[in-house]
Amino acid sequence: MEALLKLEKVQRVLSLMGSRGLSGSGSDSGASDGGGGDRFLAHFLLFLVQPFDSLSMEKKALLVSDLLRKVNVDTLEEVRHLGSIECTSGEGRIIPASTYISLGDPLQPNKKLKLHAEKLTVQEAPMVGFHAMRRANSTIEDFCRSYFMFHGLDVNKAQSIFKFLPVLCFTESYIYQLDDLNEYNLQMVPGNDASLTVLERENRTSNEASLTGMLNVLDDLLQRQGLMTDQLRNELKSGIQYWSLERKLCQALSRNDKISIEDVMEAIHLKSFDYRVLNLLMYRLTGQQVNEVHMEFLSISEFLVEISDDLYDYEDDVMNNTFNILRMFAAIYGPSEAPKMLAKCIGEAEEKYERFSKKLDPTLSGSYWRRCEEATKEGGKMSGHAYGTWNIPPLIRDEEFFRLERSNKRDASAITIT
Repeated sequence: MEALLKLEKVQRVLSLMGSRGLSGSGSDSGASDGGGGDRFLAHFLLFLVQPFDSLSMEKKALLVSDLLRKVNVDTLEEVRHLGSIECTSGEGRIIPASTYISLGDPLQPNKKLKLHAEKLTVQEAPMVGFHAMRRANSTIEDFCRSYFMFHGLDVNKAQSIFKFLPVLCFTESYIYQLDDLNEYNLQMVPGNDASLTVLERENRTSNEASLTGMLNVLDDLLQRQGLMTDQLRNELKSGIQYWSLERKLCQALSRNDKISIEDVMEAIHLKSFDYRVLNLLMYRLTGQQVNEVHMEFLSISEFLVEISDDLYDYEDDVMNNTFNILRMFAAIYGPSEAPKMLAKCIGEAEEKYERFSKKLDPTLSGSYWRRCEEATKEGGKMSGHAYGTWNIPPLIRDEEFFRLERSNKRDASAITIT
């Protein structure tokens, strides 16, 4: 969320620069850098307006103007070198200058924090917001109740949960935070690429790069904790693949472009990557080898659960223009054939689920079956995970009209309440 707010600030400053003729994109120095020059200038302007002692805006502008006339590349190189010099802490330990970081704090905006050399720098330190933690809460609860049994843990014993909760909760919250950024991208940039302004294309590219960069930061944190494996890293990367496919597919729907069934099936399989990330973390945290039979069985279960969730959330996903397998099937096969094709897909997955469930220990299989029944009842769903009746909702033939109609109803309701 913090990264998203920063991007919004930069976007507003870029717009202001364009309206005031301050953009450097048309100059020789900025024409070929993909807008990097303008972004640099926008960040610089944001830096200038930050409070510093008692200096006024006018004073800072004069100081910078005078300094820039005297500074050259050699001076900047010297400054860069000085910034990497190690310094001594009050306790006598040598600490690299890069580990003195400034953290945003609502009460103390310029609060300084010193960290030891092995700790994270500000660029490397992953942070999560309260909203992301709230979103992650139900997922963590479901994961503990559904997956702990595969690690020989009793979810009813508090110590089983709290021993692993910090890593699981932080990781899932961080992923939800990235998911928020991806959904922002979906809503921010509808329509055809050709119709986008340079600023919009630049902003989208910046946001997509931010997702990858921020996920790399989580990768680094888990690496430092001794939890990272190649398999876990691949699952984290599959999150980037999913978000990329979601943007591709949902923006294609907005433009009435064709989409491929291969992309749709890959996306629905990738969608549960966060559960697989958490599960692989549990193997590391408990010191056990990954059980590939369990992982394969759970991946089929995850596939069925994702379809169930998509059917339950169908109208909301249409409203938010987010990935939903029923939306995709309707676009590919048409309103009349889509339910049949999806029912066939569900039937094949259920058969595969039954085959793999027989490979599990009977006690474990029974426990998981009961847990899935509980989850289905708690969710208030008629369909889900090989139990009950699959209920495919009526298809929305005109999504744009549906969004407009529902928005109008919300506005009318809000006016009535006030």
